[in-house]
Amino acid sequence: MASAFGHAFAAIALGTSIPKTYRSTKFWILAVICSILPDADVISFSLGIPYDSFWGHRGFSHSLLAACIVGVLITIIFYRTSIFSKKGISLILFFTLATASHAVLDAMTTGGLGVAFFSPWDDTRHFFSWRPIQVSPIGIQNFFSKWGLRVILSELIYIFIPAAVYMVISYLINKKRK
Repeated sequence: MASAFGHAFAAIALGTSIPKTYRSTKFWILAVICSILPDADVISFSLGIPYDSFWGHRGFSHSLLAACIVGVLITIIFYRTSIFSKKGISLILFFTLATASHAVLDAMTTGGLGVAFFSPWDDTRHFFSWRPIQVSPIGIQNFFSKWGLRVILSELIYIFIPAAVYMVISYLINKKRK
């Protein structure tokens, strides 16, 4: 998996595409939560659930269907707007993308068993053919090591810099529209 920092920054970058009137502190907090939520499945290790099972790490919680469900639920629970309004659809799409970005980044890492993008219909685990992001260690104590430093350096190049460029472009486009 990419680190929580990489996942969060990717969601924040995506959030700059959403109209400014929709963005608030709540919006940003929910964006970060959505971006790291799929990794709640690491609890499966302590429950004895096999890594490669439906409920295992990078299983259903990393699927596109799970991302859609999260997007809809976050919008319904935290926003008082019709899900069929322009704002509702925008928020659902954004929170779905923020959640799905997690699986996309994980499929670009150098470790693990891949991501079950199409679960529950197909539990096959997938990686992208280009996998430049160093897989992050599980556990905080393991993160503060040489391995963790390699992860941060790879994320700097392949997540943080591209996301920052995206944020600048988004800012310039929004500024030009005004």
